[in-house]
Amino acid sequence: MEENKKETNSVSRRKFIASTALTAAGVMIVPRHVLGGVGFTAPSDTLNIAGIGIGGMGRANLTNITGQNIVALCDVDWDYSAKTFNDYPNAKKYLDYRKMLEEMDKDIDAVVIATPDHTHALTAGASMSMGKHVYLQKPLTHSIYESRYLTGMAKQTGVATQMGNQGHSNEGTRLFAEWIQNGEIGDPIEAHAWTNRPIWPQGLERPEEQPPVPSTLDWDLFLGPAKSRPYHPAYTPWNWRAWWDFGTGALGDMGCHLMDPVYLALNLGHPTAFEGSSSQVNTESAPIAGMVTYYFPERKSLDKIKMPALKFNWYDGGLLPERPAGMEPGKIMGDGGGGAMVVGTKGTIICSTYGRDPYIIGRENNPPQVKKVIPRVELSHEMDWVRACKEPKASRVEASSNFAYAGPFNEVVVMGNLAIRLQDLKKKLDWDGENMKITNIGDNEEVKIVTTDKFTVINGDPKFDTQYETINAKQASEEYIKHNYREGWELS
Repeated sequence: MEENKKETNSVSRRKFIASTALTAAGVMIVPRHVLGGVGFTAPSDTLNIAGIGIGGMGRANLTNITGQNIVALCDVDWDYSAKTFNDYPNAKKYLDYRKMLEEMDKDIDAVVIATPDHTHALTAGASMSMGKHVYLQKPLTHSIYESRYLTGMAKQTGVATQMGNQGHSNEGTRLFAEWIQNGEIGDPIEAHAWTNRPIWPQGLERPEEQPPVPSTLDWDLFLGPAKSRPYHPAYTPWNWRAWWDFGTGALGDMGCHLMDPVYLALNLGHPTAFEGSSSQVNTESAPIAGMVTYYFPERKSLDKIKMPALKFNWYDGGLLPERPAGMEPGKIMGDGGGGAMVVGTKGTIICSTYGRDPYIIGRENNPPQVKKVIPRVELSHEMDWVRACKEPKASRVEASSNFAYAGPFNEVVVMGNLAIRLQDLKKKLDWDGENMKITNIGDNEEVKIVTTDKFTVINGDPKFDTQYETINAKQASEEYIKHNYREGWELS
């Protein structure tokens, strides 16, 4: 099994290196769909699309892609993905995406990926290295380095890309940004985003039971680059979001939706520091509730507003920012799922989940009428990507949340989990965005993290048995930023 993994990865790397070397030498490689032939399609015609991770959001993404050929489907859990297999009975079925890419290379133009977070970068990287266009679910990646890697890979290969934060294509997200940039709330001075999630169990300890692996699940392939551990149904399907090794918690799940309107409107770039606090954090699972503060430096002024240094606060687990001045009593901020808010020198703007329904407090019945300067997306988020796939690179209008935008943005989202996991350092963490480093952790600093927290009541007297693990903070931060993968797994 390990031998096959290494062989497949090395083949895809060789293909990628060979193609980039020819390009550098001035040799023009004509795409196969231009040449025509059996199984090939012209850019103006239908795409041959493969799905990787098809049991949850992957199924929804494929459903939203109309008029294209779904030629291959891959998932490690054939029970959870059975409905999608039934949707496309003519598509070839696979457990291992590497085998699918190798066997069907000439028959696949583009790939839709909706696997657990920890395998996003590997599946997308392998696909892009073979010249496949990629639609990748949010969060873009599990780690900061992986986001930087995919951003570079997209630029190098020239494939069409899109992150699955569908709210980025919404009208509300654009209005939110345009109203701010037109000066309707004055200069922005602080920002907030919040979610009601997790809506799955979190703050969990590793299960002790070791039930048998279902016959329909390839557990080793599910683990992928993560460290080996026994199977348990608490990990998959769906609840993988809770576990540090597989998911990115509520922040990773919803941050790419809820922070997006603010990031777009304020041209935020890299923060210079961040800090976090939360309910009890342990070695295995994200906390039940948390808060992260990002510190962004002054940015270049726009025509109608200045961009001063700004704090951007994230809240999850039902935590909320302070209600702003002028907010009508009893009125929900955002919607039941969360929202985002920017406070300016002249007013406050709020939107709901996915950037929907923006309004300025006190002007709910008199919304601004401003020039539309951000290009609109006339298609669905998925079909906007399909359109981009069919356009020649030289004249392509990139999809709205292509990796040139989504990669740097996702770095900001997932770095919030560094603040949560390193909060025992009890200080603001200084961030060097260019080099992806926390610069104020000493070589010998340590953090103490809960491994298990047992509680019993004996004769009416509560008894706590909380156990801790002490780890080197600098080494831990480096691993959180750039993962060490399990043997046999590596980026293409």
